[in-house]
Amino acid sequence: MERSALLALIEQQLQSSQIRDYCPNGLQVEGKAEIRCIVAGVTASQALLDKAVELGADAVLVHHGYFWKNEEPQITGIKKRRLQTLLRHDINLLAYHLPLDVHPVLGNNAQLAQKLGLRQFSAVPGVSPVGVLMQGQLEQAVPAEVIARRLEQELGRAVLHNSVLNKPVRTLAWCTGGGQSYIDAAYQAGAELFVSGEVSEQTIHSSRELGIDFMAAGHHATERYGIAALAAFIEAQTGVRCHFVDIDNPA
Repeated sequence: MERSALLALIEQQLQSSQIRDYCPNGLQVEGKAEIRCIVAGVTASQALLDKAVELGADAVLVHHGYFWKNEEPQITGIKKRRLQTLLRHDINLLAYHLPLDVHPVLGNNAQLAQKLGLRQFSAVPGVSPVGVLMQGQLEQAVPAEVIARRLEQELGRAVLHNSVLNKPVRTLAWCTGGGQSYIDAAYQAGAELFVSGEVSEQTIHSSRELGIDFMAAGHHATERYGIAALAAFIEAQTGVRCHFVDIDNPA
């Protein structure tokens, strides 16, 4: 399909032009106009680009692309090698950051809700962009350790659990990736447990002093599923072959 049609389809679904972000969303590096094969992954690392070349991809679709706010503008070192790979092989780079976090169906937060066993969930009001912090309730209260074990099984990695309530929990809030700073907003929303990807030193103190359980389940691990869902959506809508490639990352 034509690159322009693919971009229009994704824009229609994610509404990325309506969301202020730390990086450009959509086409970041221009390649060939006709797209027959897409490689999707969490981050546009060199390993993912090399896999795209191996698979003959015309486009790479990621959550974490390039050109972040306040990054050094020089095209040197790692950045030079990555861009050189894309340009040499005429491969498009498409990246969607916050729009892919907040989408109510395909988004990272919506996909993590499924891993948490939540059938109904909603955006926490007053937090921008809408959907970056989600909340929901389990059908019944369960020990937080049960949720931690479920996440470990679903995500395939160890979960850091800071337990403070020492009682079953039912009301959850979550933000995938580097969303640990939303712990205060999660507490204000009434959550008994807040789940994110990363943890900072101050997050544990906030958890203890606010009285809210906290889990860090991995930045990469919690953000694998949005980009995979978007790739599956594109393939179903267009018939363009989409390969999701999971480049292992313990962070």
